[in-house]
Amino acid sequence: QLQASGGGLVQAGGSLRLSCAASGLAFSHAAMGWFRQAPGKEREFVSVISISGDSTSYADSVKGRFTISRDNAKNTVYLQMNSLKPEDTAVYYCATNPVYSNLRAGRVHYWGKGTLVTVSS
Repeated sequence: QLQASGGGLVQAGGSLRLSCAASGLAFSHAAMGWFRQAPGKEREFVSVISISGDSTSYADSVKGRFTISRDNAKNTVYLQMNSLKPEDTAVYYCATNPVYSNLRAGRVHYWGKGTLVTVSS
């Protein structure tokens, strides 16, 4: 089970940190990632982190503003979001796949319930 939290309403230029706590799965043996779905749009890739945390990847739209990290001791993955823009408004989902490249390609084994991020202009 993946439980995301940390969403909310923030003004443009502000920051939020999302968390996703995992239970019942081998967190330390899985790549973790974040995806998002804006109103009326398809779900899209945001970021992924490898099992060890040594490798990360970001969508071009968030590169330089968002940072993904993980704490394997706490079974938690984070998404630090800075310099938020109205176009970042979406429901954010955490996801997992044992293979980093598969998750980067959008092949997800488990989805968490989303958390809503709203950025006002």
